[in-house]
Amino acid sequence: MAKHGVGGSTFSDWWAYKYEVYEAIPYNAKMMADRGVVVAINSDDAEMARRLNQEAAKSVLFGGMKEEDAWKMVTLNPAKLLRIDDRVGSVKAGKDADLVLWNDNPLSIYARAEKTWVDGVRYFDREEDVKMQDWVRKERARILRKLQTSPKVGGEGRERPSRPKEHYECDSDEDEG
Repeated sequence: MAKHGVGGSTFSDWWAYKYEVYEAIPYNAKMMADRGVVVAINSDDAEMARRLNQEAAKSVLFGGMKEEDAWKMVTLNPAKLLRIDDRVGSVKAGKDADLVLWNDNPLSIYARAEKTWVDGVRYFDREEDVKMQDWVRKERARILRKLQTSPKVGGEGRERPSRPKEHYECDSDEDEG
């Protein structure tokens, strides 16, 4: 693969659950990297894709890969395989970068994202999130108190009118709204 300039995108250790990974082993990323192949760690599961940092860490655990090389498998190497590493994949002047500030080594299962920036815009800040959760809890309690102490509108036992439920099939062309 390295001789022909072909890279490899692989699962970290999810072997034997479907055909394309049936004979995979947890050492494959490290073995390919040791032979000069540019390797990326992937997932076809949305939840697992959110934790590719932990998937890359498995190459450190199983194969003894250096942490920096494991980190590249979810940052720079995928950009190289897509031939867009001149624009993304590492933090350098002139590149687009989505950044995460971690509270610990990002390859650790204990690491938490503290702040996240996407296209230069702060999308997440743990301190702000704690404040927002506190505000939501207080606002919910305020609304519930108000509902519990206000007189009922429309009299006792009166239910809100509802629309008849319609059954839609895959070839229905009516609007649900």
